Amino acid sequence: MRTALACPGHTGAPAGSRGIDEILAEARARLRRLEPEEAHLAYRRGAPLVDIRPAAQRAANGEIPGALIVERNVLEWRFDPRSAAKLPIAGRYDLPVIVFCQEGYTSSLAAAALQDLGLHRATDVAGGFAAWRLAGLPAFGPADVYAYLEATGDPRLRPAT
Repeated sequence: MRTALACPGHTGAPAGSRGIDEILAEARARLRRLEPEEAHLAYRRGAPLVDIRPAAQRAANGEIPGALIVERNVLEWRFDPRSAAKLPIAGRYDLPVIVFCQEGYTSSLAAAALQDLGLHRATDVAGGFAAWRLAGLPAFGPADVYAYLEATGDPRLRPAT
């Protein structure tokens, strides 16, 4: 007997599967996402700001001074208080971890994964690093945020009517 996935040309989703839009919406429903300015204030009050972007993305777009670099593939191990590979700051479940990625999609999934570990205050930055830069918050690196927004067709660059 062949399964649906093994049938050549079969394009229907397997029973019980969910699309990424549904998974993202479910993750975000659990978070109190922070606007970049709110995230900056929380960081200044001591909340760890965690950059989960790969090195190539950080090099191409810039970084936030003082942010912890914890790439996405090891995030859970570094923040699970039960993990032998945890960071020194990750010894408590009420740690208000603020995760960010480039645009705020992967970070929502990552923050929800941290909540699954019990870090109930984990959240992310709405709009990610691009929104942080656009807000004029502290950052360094080679990014030209206006070129990025133009390339992506962002409506914030359109003249007011």
